Amino acid sequence: MGQTIAEKILSSHAGKNVVPGELIIANIDAVMVQDGTGPLAVNEFKKLNKEKIQNPERTILFIDHAAPSPRKELSNSHTVLREFAKEYGAKLSETGEGVCHQRLVESYINPGEILLGADSHTCTSGAIGAFATGVGSTDIAVVMALGKTWLKVPASFKIILEGEFPKGVFAKDLILHLIGLIGADGATYKALEFTGNAVKNLTMSERFTISNMAVEAGAKAGLFETDEKTYEYLKKQGRVEKFKEIKADEDAIYEREIKINLNELKPVISCPHTVDNTKTADNMDRVYVNQVYIGTCTNGRTEDLRIAAEILKGKKVHKDVRLLVAPASRQVFLEALEEGIITTLVEAGASIVTAGCGACVGVHGGILGDKEVCLSSQNRNFRGRMGNTEGYIYLSSPATAAYSAIKGYIADVREVLQ
Repeated sequence: MGQTIAEKILSSHAGKNVVPGELIIANIDAVMVQDGTGPLAVNEFKKLNKEKIQNPERTILFIDHAAPSPRKELSNSHTVLREFAKEYGAKLSETGEGVCHQRLVESYINPGEILLGADSHTCTSGAIGAFATGVGSTDIAVVMALGKTWLKVPASFKIILEGEFPKGVFAKDLILHLIGLIGADGATYKALEFTGNAVKNLTMSERFTISNMAVEAGAKAGLFETDEKTYEYLKKQGRVEKFKEIKADEDAIYEREIKINLNELKPVISCPHTVDNTKTADNMDRVYVNQVYIGTCTNGRTEDLRIAAEILKGKKVHKDVRLLVAPASRQVFLEALEEGIITTLVEAGASIVTAGCGACVGVHGGILGDKEVCLSSQNRNFRGRMGNTEGYIYLSSPATAAYSAIKGYIADVREVLQ
Protein backbone atom coordinates (compact mmCIF):
# COMPACT_ATOMS: atom_id res chain seq x y z
CA MET A 1 0.00 0.00 0.00
CA GLY A 2 1.32 3.43 -0.97
CA GLN A 3 2.20 6.10 1.53
CA THR A 4 1.65 9.83 1.84
CA ILE A 5 4.56 12.23 2.40
CA ALA A 6 3.79 12.38 6.12
CA GLU A 7 3.65 8.60 6.43
CA LYS A 8 6.95 8.19 4.58
CA ILE A 9 8.85 10.62 6.77
CA LEU A 10 7.38 9.27 10.00
CA SER A 11 8.06 5.67 8.91
CA SER A 12 11.72 6.46 8.28
CA HIS A 13 12.04 7.89 11.79
CA ALA A 14 10.08 5.16 13.55
CA GLY A 15 11.94 2.28 11.93
CA LYS A 16 8.78 0.70 10.52
CA ASN A 17 5.89 1.41 8.18
CA VAL A 18 3.27 3.48 9.99
CA VAL A 19 -0.43 4.02 9.41
CA PRO A 20 -2.76 6.91 10.30
CA GLY A 21 -3.91 6.90 13.91
CA GLU A 22 -0.96 4.82 15.10
CA LEU A 23 1.07 6.00 18.10
CA ILE A 24 4.79 5.79 17.40
CA ILE A 25 8.13 6.64 18.94
CA ALA A 26 10.09 8.68 16.42
CA ASN A 27 13.66 9.94 16.36
CA ILE A 28 13.68 13.73 16.01
CA ASP A 29 16.19 15.59 13.84
CA ALA A 30 15.78 19.12 15.20
CA VAL A 31 13.94 21.07 17.90
CA MET A 32 13.36 24.77 18.40
CA VAL A 33 11.98 27.18 20.95
CA GLN A 34 11.46 30.92 20.90
CA ASP A 35 11.68 33.52 23.63
CA GLY A 36 8.02 33.11 24.56
CA THR A 37 8.12 29.32 24.93
CA GLY A 38 11.81 28.68 25.51
CA PRO A 39 12.22 29.58 29.19
CA LEU A 40 9.57 27.02 30.19
CA ALA A 41 11.29 24.35 28.06
CA VAL A 42 14.62 25.18 29.70
CA ASN A 43 13.12 24.95 33.19
CA GLU A 44 11.44 21.61 32.41
CA PHE A 45 14.65 20.23 30.89
CA LYS A 46 16.62 21.11 34.02
CA LYS A 47 14.10 19.20 36.15
CA LEU A 48 15.19 16.05 34.29
CA ASN A 49 18.70 16.40 35.74
CA LYS A 50 20.38 15.66 32.41
CA GLU A 51 24.00 16.71 32.01
CA LYS A 52 23.68 17.34 28.28
CA ILE A 53 21.18 17.79 25.50
CA GLN A 54 20.95 14.99 22.96
CA ASN A 55 21.67 16.99 19.81
CA PRO A 56 23.03 20.49 20.56
CA GLU A 57 23.80 21.27 16.90
CA ARG A 58 20.13 20.81 16.03
CA THR A 59 18.65 22.49 19.11
CA ILE A 60 17.94 26.10 18.18
CA LEU A 61 16.82 28.89 20.53
CA PHE A 62 15.34 31.98 18.89
CA ILE A 63 15.06 35.45 20.34
CA ASP A 64 12.51 36.89 17.93
CA HIS A 65 9.11 37.45 19.52
CA ALA A 66 10.07 40.30 21.83
CA ALA A 67 13.22 41.48 20.10
CA PRO A 68 14.55 43.97 20.99
CA SER A 69 13.03 43.46 24.40
CA PRO A 70 10.44 46.07 25.46
CA ARG A 71 10.40 45.08 29.17
CA LYS A 72 12.85 43.89 31.82
CA GLU A 73 10.84 40.69 32.39
CA LEU A 74 11.28 39.73 28.76
CA SER A 75 14.94 40.71 28.88
CA ASN A 76 15.35 38.24 31.73
CA SER A 77 13.72 35.53 29.60
CA HIS A 78 16.26 36.26 26.89
CA THR A 79 19.03 35.87 29.44
CA VAL A 80 17.71 32.39 30.31
CA LEU A 81 18.05 31.32 26.67
CA ARG A 82 21.48 32.88 26.19
CA GLU A 83 22.86 31.20 29.30
CA PHE A 84 21.32 27.83 28.37
CA ALA A 85 22.87 28.01 24.90
CA LYS A 86 26.30 28.68 26.40
CA GLU A 87 26.00 25.96 29.03
CA TYR A 88 24.68 23.18 26.79
CA GLY A 89 26.05 24.15 23.37
CA ALA A 90 22.67 24.80 21.74
CA LYS A 91 22.40 27.19 18.80
CA LEU A 92 21.20 30.72 19.54
CA SER A 93 19.54 33.02 16.99
CA GLU A 94 19.84 36.52 18.41
CA THR A 95 17.80 39.71 18.20
CA GLY A 96 17.61 40.94 14.62
CA GLU A 97 18.53 37.65 12.96
CA GLY A 98 14.88 37.06 12.19
CA VAL A 99 11.72 35.09 12.83
CA CYS A 100 12.31 31.49 13.86
CA HIS A 101 10.30 29.92 11.03
CA GLN A 102 12.13 31.87 8.34
CA ARG A 103 15.51 31.20 9.93
CA LEU A 104 14.75 27.48 10.14
CA VAL A 105 14.22 27.12 6.39
CA GLU A 106 17.13 29.44 5.63
CA SER A 107 19.72 27.64 7.73
CA TYR A 108 18.63 24.51 9.56
CA ILE A 109 15.92 22.19 8.18
CA ASN A 110 16.17 19.76 5.27
CA PRO A 111 13.89 17.46 3.25
CA GLY A 112 12.84 14.25 4.96
CA GLU A 113 13.56 15.45 8.48
CA ILE A 114 11.31 15.80 11.51
CA LEU A 115 11.30 19.19 13.21
CA LEU A 116 9.44 19.83 16.45
CA GLY A 117 9.02 23.38 17.63
CA ALA A 118 7.46 25.07 20.64
CA ASP A 119 5.52 27.32 18.29
CA SER A 120 2.41 26.50 16.29
CA HIS A 121 3.74 27.86 12.99
CA THR A 122 6.64 25.41 12.96
CA CYS A 123 4.70 23.79 10.11
CA THR A 124 6.32 26.38 7.78
CA SER A 125 9.23 23.99 7.20
CA GLY A 126 6.84 21.51 5.58
CA ALA A 127 7.33 23.49 2.39
CA ILE A 128 10.86 22.14 2.22
CA GLY A 129 9.67 18.54 2.49
CA ALA A 130 10.11 18.10 6.25
CA PHE A 131 7.54 16.88 8.76
CA ALA A 132 7.46 20.01 10.90
CA THR A 133 4.96 20.62 13.65
CA GLY A 134 4.37 22.50 16.86
CA VAL A 135 4.29 20.89 20.31
CA GLY A 136 4.36 22.09 23.91
CA SER A 137 7.42 23.33 25.78
CA THR A 138 7.46 20.26 28.04
CA ASP A 139 7.50 17.98 24.99
CA ILE A 140 10.47 19.92 23.65
CA ALA A 141 12.30 19.48 26.96
CA VAL A 142 11.89 15.71 26.71
CA VAL A 143 13.12 15.66 23.10
CA MET A 144 16.16 17.75 24.07
CA ALA A 145 16.94 15.11 26.67
CA LEU A 146 16.16 11.95 24.69
CA GLY A 147 16.29 12.86 21.00
CA LYS A 148 12.94 11.17 20.41
CA THR A 149 9.28 11.40 21.34
CA TRP A 150 5.89 9.88 20.72
CA LEU A 151 3.68 11.07 17.88
CA LYS A 152 0.30 10.13 16.51
CA VAL A 153 0.46 9.52 12.78
CA PRO A 154 -1.96 11.94 11.09
CA ALA A 155 -4.28 11.10 8.23
CA SER A 156 -3.69 13.35 5.22
CA PHE A 157 -5.74 15.64 3.03
CA LYS A 158 -4.65 15.88 -0.60
CA ILE A 159 -4.94 19.49 -1.79
CA ILE A 160 -4.79 19.45 -5.59
CA LEU A 161 -3.81 22.78 -7.10
CA GLU A 162 -4.45 23.45 -10.79
CA GLY A 163 -4.17 26.52 -13.02
CA GLU A 164 -2.32 29.80 -12.47
CA PHE A 165 -2.82 32.80 -10.20
CA PRO A 166 -4.63 35.69 -11.92
CA LYS A 167 -3.09 39.15 -11.63
CA GLY A 168 -3.47 40.46 -8.10
CA VAL A 169 -3.91 37.00 -6.56
CA PHE A 170 -1.17 35.37 -4.50
CA ALA A 171 -0.35 32.39 -2.30
CA LYS A 172 -1.81 34.16 0.73
CA ASP A 173 -5.15 34.42 -1.07
CA LEU A 174 -5.00 30.70 -1.80
CA ILE A 175 -4.42 29.60 1.78
CA LEU A 176 -7.02 32.04 3.13
CA HIS A 177 -9.47 30.65 0.56
CA LEU A 178 -8.73 27.08 1.68
CA ILE A 179 -9.14 27.92 5.38
CA GLY A 180 -12.39 29.71 4.64
CA LEU A 181 -13.53 26.67 2.67
CA ILE A 182 -12.86 23.96 5.26
CA GLY A 183 -12.96 26.03 8.47
CA ALA A 184 -10.50 26.77 11.26
CA ASP A 185 -10.93 23.22 12.60
CA GLY A 186 -11.52 21.55 9.24
CA ALA A 187 -8.20 19.72 9.21
CA THR A 188 -7.58 19.19 12.92
CA TYR A 189 -4.62 16.84 13.39
CA LYS A 190 -4.42 16.10 9.68
CA ALA A 191 -1.47 16.60 7.34
CA LEU A 192 -2.24 18.87 4.39
CA GLU A 193 -0.27 17.71 1.34
CA PHE A 194 -0.21 20.10 -1.60
CA THR A 195 0.11 18.67 -5.08
CA GLY A 196 -1.20 19.15 -8.63
CA ASN A 197 0.07 20.76 -11.82
CA ALA A 198 0.22 24.24 -10.27
CA VAL A 199 2.72 23.30 -7.58
CA LYS A 200 5.70 23.30 -9.93
CA ASN A 201 5.06 26.97 -10.64
CA LEU A 202 4.91 27.99 -6.98
CA THR A 203 8.04 29.69 -5.69
CA MET A 204 9.55 28.56 -2.41
CA SER A 205 8.36 31.81 -0.87
CA GLU A 206 4.80 30.98 -1.90
CA ARG A 207 5.13 27.46 -0.52
CA PHE A 208 6.39 28.79 2.81
CA THR A 209 3.34 31.06 3.03
CA ILE A 210 0.97 28.16 2.40
CA SER A 211 2.64 25.70 4.79
CA ASN A 212 2.91 28.39 7.47
CA MET A 213 -0.87 28.74 7.68
CA ALA A 214 -1.77 25.05 7.58
CA VAL A 215 -2.20 25.16 11.34
CA GLU A 216 -4.90 27.82 10.93
CA ALA A 217 -7.09 25.03 9.58
CA GLY A 218 -6.09 22.88 12.56
CA ALA A 219 -3.56 20.84 10.57
CA LYS A 220 -0.59 19.10 12.16
CA ALA A 221 1.59 19.74 9.11
CA GLY A 222 1.51 21.37 5.68
CA LEU A 223 3.70 19.47 3.23
CA PHE A 224 5.06 19.91 -0.28
CA GLU A 225 6.97 17.33 -2.28
CA THR A 226 10.51 18.31 -3.17
CA ASP A 227 11.44 19.30 -6.71
CA GLU A 228 13.80 21.51 -8.70
CA LYS A 229 12.61 24.60 -6.80
CA THR A 230 13.54 22.93 -3.51
CA TYR A 231 16.92 21.96 -4.94
CA GLU A 232 17.69 25.50 -6.11
CA TYR A 233 16.62 26.96 -2.77
CA LEU A 234 18.89 24.62 -0.82
CA LYS A 235 21.70 25.44 -3.24
CA LYS A 236 21.22 29.16 -2.63
CA GLN A 237 21.28 28.57 1.11
CA GLY A 238 24.50 26.56 0.92
CA ARG A 239 23.25 23.06 1.73
CA VAL A 240 22.39 21.52 -1.62
CA GLU A 241 23.90 18.24 -0.40
CA LYS A 242 20.87 17.91 1.89
CA PHE A 243 18.44 17.66 -1.01
CA LYS A 244 16.50 14.44 -1.40
CA GLU A 245 13.40 13.49 -3.31
CA ILE A 246 10.32 13.41 -1.10
CA LYS A 247 6.95 12.68 -2.67
CA ALA A 248 3.86 10.61 -2.02
CA ASP A 249 3.26 7.31 -3.75
CA GLU A 250 0.78 7.28 -6.62
CA ASP A 251 -1.46 4.89 -4.68
CA ALA A 252 -1.24 6.71 -1.35
CA ILE A 253 -4.52 6.82 0.55
CA TYR A 254 -5.91 10.19 1.60
CA GLU A 255 -8.80 10.86 3.95
CA ARG A 256 -10.02 13.70 1.74
CA GLU A 257 -9.19 15.32 -1.60
CA ILE A 258 -9.83 19.00 -2.33
CA LYS A 259 -9.30 20.50 -5.78
CA ILE A 260 -8.65 24.22 -6.20
CA ASN A 261 -8.42 25.99 -9.54
CA LEU A 262 -6.12 28.97 -9.04
CA ASN A 263 -7.59 30.70 -12.08
CA GLU A 264 -10.87 31.12 -10.22
CA LEU A 265 -9.41 32.78 -7.12
CA LYS A 266 -9.79 36.42 -6.12
CA PRO A 267 -7.97 38.50 -3.49
CA VAL A 268 -9.22 37.25 -0.11
CA ILE A 269 -9.64 39.11 3.17
CA SER A 270 -9.87 37.36 6.54
CA CYS A 271 -12.14 39.42 8.81
CA PRO A 272 -12.14 39.68 12.62
CA HIS A 273 -11.86 37.67 14.75
CA THR A 274 -11.22 34.27 13.15
CA VAL A 275 -9.05 33.33 10.19
CA ASP A 276 -11.85 31.37 8.51
CA ASN A 277 -14.11 34.44 8.45
CA THR A 278 -13.21 35.17 4.84
CA LYS A 279 -14.57 37.36 2.07
CA THR A 280 -13.25 38.27 -1.35
CA ALA A 281 -11.93 41.82 -1.58
CA ASP A 282 -14.59 42.78 -4.12
CA ASN A 283 -17.29 41.74 -1.65
CA MET A 284 -16.08 43.87 1.25
CA ASP A 285 -17.87 46.88 2.67
CA ARG A 286 -15.55 49.88 2.91
CA VAL A 287 -13.33 49.34 5.95
CA TYR A 288 -10.97 52.19 6.82
CA VAL A 289 -7.61 51.20 8.30
CA ASN A 290 -5.36 52.87 10.86
CA GLN A 291 -2.40 50.55 10.44
CA VAL A 292 -1.04 48.27 7.74
CA TYR A 293 1.54 45.65 8.69
CA ILE A 294 3.59 43.86 6.03
CA GLY A 295 6.01 41.14 7.11
CA THR A 296 6.02 38.25 9.62
CA CYS A 297 6.86 34.57 9.15
CA THR A 298 3.94 34.32 6.74
CA ASN A 299 4.70 37.09 4.27
CA GLY A 300 7.93 38.84 5.20
CA ARG A 301 10.21 37.41 2.54
CA THR A 302 12.00 39.34 -0.19
CA GLU A 303 9.38 38.37 -2.75
CA ASP A 304 6.63 39.79 -0.52
CA LEU A 305 8.44 43.06 0.11
CA ARG A 306 9.21 43.37 -3.59
CA ILE A 307 5.56 43.25 -4.68
CA ALA A 308 4.65 45.75 -1.94
CA ALA A 309 7.38 48.07 -3.20
CA GLU A 310 6.18 47.75 -6.80
CA ILE A 311 2.72 48.92 -5.74
CA LEU A 312 4.03 51.71 -3.50
CA LYS A 313 6.73 53.01 -5.85
CA GLY A 314 6.24 56.72 -6.53
CA LYS A 315 3.21 56.88 -4.23
CA LYS A 316 2.56 57.84 -0.63
CA VAL A 317 0.87 56.03 2.22
CA HIS A 318 -2.50 57.59 3.08
CA LYS A 319 -2.21 60.32 5.71
CA ASP A 320 -4.41 58.41 8.15
CA VAL A 321 -2.46 55.14 7.84
CA ARG A 322 0.67 53.88 9.60
CA LEU A 323 2.59 51.41 7.41
CA LEU A 324 4.94 49.07 9.29
CA VAL A 325 7.24 46.67 7.46
CA ALA A 326 9.07 43.82 9.22
CA PRO A 327 11.48 41.72 7.13
CA ALA A 328 11.30 38.06 8.14
CA SER A 329 15.06 37.79 8.63
CA ARG A 330 18.34 39.62 8.41
CA GLN A 331 19.00 37.85 5.10
CA VAL A 332 15.72 39.18 3.73
CA PHE A 333 16.50 42.66 5.07
CA LEU A 334 19.89 42.70 3.33
CA GLU A 335 18.43 41.40 0.06
CA ALA A 336 15.72 44.07 0.18
CA LEU A 337 18.32 46.75 0.88
CA GLU A 338 20.49 45.62 -2.03
CA GLU A 339 17.54 45.66 -4.44
CA GLY A 340 16.43 49.12 -3.31
CA ILE A 341 13.16 47.72 -1.99
CA ILE A 342 13.65 49.27 1.44
CA THR A 343 14.36 52.68 -0.07
CA THR A 344 11.12 52.53 -2.07
CA LEU A 345 9.10 51.52 0.98
CA VAL A 346 10.59 54.24 3.18
CA GLU A 347 10.08 56.90 0.51
CA ALA A 348 6.42 55.88 0.37
CA GLY A 349 6.10 56.44 4.12
CA ALA A 350 6.78 53.02 5.63
CA SER A 351 8.51 52.48 8.97
CA ILE A 352 10.94 49.54 8.89
CA VAL A 353 11.07 47.58 12.14
CA THR A 354 13.47 44.90 13.39
CA ALA A 355 13.37 41.54 11.64
CA GLY A 356 11.21 39.58 14.06
CA CYS A 357 7.66 39.01 15.28
CA GLY A 358 6.93 42.34 16.97
CA ALA A 359 3.45 43.64 16.29
CA CYS A 360 2.14 40.28 15.05
CA VAL A 361 2.18 38.83 18.55
CA GLY A 362 1.19 42.09 20.23
CA VAL A 363 4.31 42.43 22.34
CA HIS A 364 5.82 45.59 20.89
CA GLY A 365 6.42 47.58 17.71
CA GLY A 366 2.86 48.28 16.59
CA ILE A 367 0.24 47.53 19.25
CA LEU A 368 -3.20 48.76 18.25
CA GLY A 369 -5.22 51.42 20.06
CA ASP A 370 -8.84 50.87 21.11
CA LYS A 371 -11.15 50.40 18.10
CA GLU A 372 -8.25 50.71 15.67
CA VAL A 373 -8.19 48.59 12.51
CA CYS A 374 -5.10 46.88 11.13
CA LEU A 375 -4.76 45.13 7.78
CA SER A 376 -1.89 42.69 8.10
CA SER A 377 -0.06 40.05 6.08
CA GLN A 378 0.34 37.92 9.24
CA ASN A 379 -1.36 34.60 9.91
CA ARG A 380 -3.76 35.28 12.81
CA ASN A 381 -6.45 37.84 13.58
CA PHE A 382 -7.73 36.56 16.93
CA ARG A 383 -9.09 39.15 19.34
CA GLY A 384 -6.14 40.65 21.18
CA ARG A 385 -3.56 39.16 18.84
CA MET A 386 -1.87 42.53 18.26
CA GLY A 387 -1.86 43.51 21.91
CA ASN A 388 -5.34 44.98 22.35
CA THR A 389 -8.62 43.10 22.69
CA GLU A 390 -10.36 46.27 21.48
CA GLY A 391 -8.51 46.23 18.14
CA TYR A 392 -9.67 44.75 14.82
CA ILE A 393 -7.34 42.71 12.60
CA TYR A 394 -7.94 41.85 8.95
CA LEU A 395 -5.59 39.58 6.98
CA SER A 396 -4.55 39.82 3.35
CA SER A 397 -1.68 39.37 0.92
CA PRO A 398 1.16 41.92 1.01
CA ALA A 399 -0.08 43.28 -2.33
CA THR A 400 -3.57 43.95 -1.00
CA ALA A 401 -2.06 45.43 2.16
CA ALA A 402 0.24 47.79 0.22
CA TYR A 403 -2.55 49.02 -2.05
CA SER A 404 -4.88 49.51 0.92
CA ALA A 405 -2.18 51.55 2.67
CA ILE A 406 -2.35 53.99 -0.25
CA LYS A 407 -6.15 54.08 -0.43
CA GLY A 408 -6.75 54.32 3.33
CA TYR A 409 -9.25 51.47 3.30
CA ILE A 410 -9.26 47.77 2.40
CA ALA A 411 -9.19 47.78 -1.39
CA ASP A 412 -9.03 45.32 -4.29
CA VAL A 413 -5.44 45.31 -5.57
CA ARG A 414 -6.62 44.13 -8.98
CA GLU A 415 -7.53 47.76 -9.62
CA VAL A 416 -3.81 48.41 -10.21
CA LEU A 417 -2.53 44.91 -11.06
CA GLN A 418 -4.19 43.96 -14.33
